[in-house]
Parts: sequence; structure tokens; C-alpha cells
Amino acid sequence: MAEAQLFVSQDKFTCSVCLDTLTDPVTIPCGHNFCLKCLTDCWEKSQESSCPQCRENFTKRPALRRNNLLNEVIKKLKKMTLSSPPPQNYAGPGDVECDFCTGKKFRAVKSCLTCPASYCQTHLQPHYEGDALKHHKLVDSDRNLKMKLCEKHQKSLEIFCKTDDSCICMMCVVTGHNGHKMVELETEREEKQKQLGATLSDIKRKLEEREKTLKETRRAKDKMKLMKLQFSPSSLLNLRAETTF
Repeated sequence: MAEAQLFVSQDKFTCSVCLDTLTDPVTIPCGHNFCLKCLTDCWEKSQESSCPQCRENFTKRPALRRNNLLNEVIKKLKKMTLSSPPPQNYAGPGDVECDFCTGKKFRAVKSCLTCPASYCQTHLQPHYEGDALKHHKLVDSDRNLKMKLCEKHQKSLEIFCKTDDSCICMMCVVTGHNGHKMVELETEREEKQKQLGATLSDIKRKLEEREKTLKETRRAKDKMKLMKLQFSPSSLLNLRAETTF
């Protein structure tokens, strides 16, 4: 049971940029952790320093230093995971099945965009241990893996073609997009996230302005009701009676 809990907790040490286990982890002021290289690359491509996860902006770029304590925890976690893999679970309804299990299949814990295939913990080990596979792109087990592959070449989608407004693989770059304006898929995703963040901020600002206008309208309406009560015929008669006496 303890080993199973340890394996599940490994996902908490995943970089949200490369979606892999943290390498040379750094912690920024907002509390989120990233690979040193991933965060450095993100900030070099952008004019502003912001957290890729929560989008918090930093007026002064934080100095990036490796979190040695977190780095040691990740090293020990990897060793314990490899030496003592957790108990396997058979795939149930809604689970992604391991593509390499024979007979009754185990639940896949990761999918590889490079292979492409999904793996249970046992069949995933070569991706952690072998030099030939350790650079493959691993993601959380995904039943829609085919949607992340090029339909024509069955390669992982890594490039965004701005000219055709489509996601393409490296083979597509060579065979059908010569002269097109292209960027890395991750770069385009970050740009879309920024645009979405700006749109959401604008919507929030407009909602706050409307709420303010609505409150002012309600106050004005309540004030008019009060004035009507003060100057109603019955109120005026009472006022005249009081004046007469």
C-alpha cells in the first residue's frame, strides 16, 4: 500500500511545461516548480517573466537556483519506483489499457507520443532504464492518443503551422509546408494561453463594471422610492397639519 501511494505521488513532481518528471527543479515565488531548462527557455522566448502554470507576473525576473532538497527527493523517488514498482491493476471500464499486455490487460499509467503506445508500469520500465527510450515524450495515459498524432504520418504533432492554422508533425514540415510560417506547438500553446488570459481578464473587468453600474442604479432607484414616499399626498397632508398646529 505504501509503495502504491509513493508511485501516485510521483505525478506531483511533474513539470507542467514538458509534462515529464522535474529535472534540476527550481521553485519560483508563486510556489510552483519547473525544470530549470524549461523555465529558462520559456522566459527567453517572452518579454515578461510569468509563471507558466498560474500566469502570475513578476516585475523583476527571479533568480533561478536549483532546489537541492526537491532534487534529492525526486532522485530517491525514481530509485524506489524502479526498484519496487507498485502492484498492477487490471484495466476497468474507462481505463486506458496497456498495448503490450497479453491476455487480460493491465491499466496503462503512461502513454508515449514517440512510440506511440500506452504502457502499464511493468512495460513502461524500459523508457526509464534504457538510453534509447528515455528521451521519448511520455504523457499521462490517454485513450485519445491518436488525436495527438498526425493522421498522415502517424508521428507526434510538434509544430504549429500559422499559415494553415493547423498542428503538424516534422514529416509534414518537410513534405508539405515549405515556406509556411511555423512555430513550436508549445510556443503556440503558450501564446494562446496568454490571449485567453487577456480575454478572461477583459471579461472580468467588464463584469465588475456592470456590477458597479447595477449597484448604482439600484441605489438611485431606492432613493427615488424614498423621495416618492416623502412627497406623497398623504405625507404632504400630514406636513400641512403639523404646520397648522
